[in-house]
Amino acid sequence: MNDPNTHCQPCEGNSSPLDAATVRQYLQQRLHDWESNDAYTGISRTFRFKNYHQTIAFVNAIAWIAHREDHHPELSVGYNYCTVHFSTHAIKGLSDNDFICAAKLNTLIE
Repeated sequence: MNDPNTHCQPCEGNSSPLDAATVRQYLQQRLHDWESNDAYTGISRTFRFKNYHQTIAFVNAIAWIAHREDHHPELSVGYNYCTVHFSTHAIKGLSDNDFICAAKLNTLIE
């Protein structure tokens, strides 16, 4: 899942969301800076930047990845931050796709 060559798979609602134990494991092993909500149905992270230009450049990179993977996060954007929230709406919870995309965003700032 941390392999940058891994891509999202279509999710039409015919699979089950990841269980809480799996979400905790993925976060602990792979995505330390991301947090789950209390219901384990979404993950989020706030990225901080020096200025608005850097923030918007990051948002544009997110848009490109989201389009390429056909998996789109919710964003909250301000002058020097971008909060990203992933959840797979078709299954009302988290899927591998959410973690694949989160890992791809992490590589943008590493």
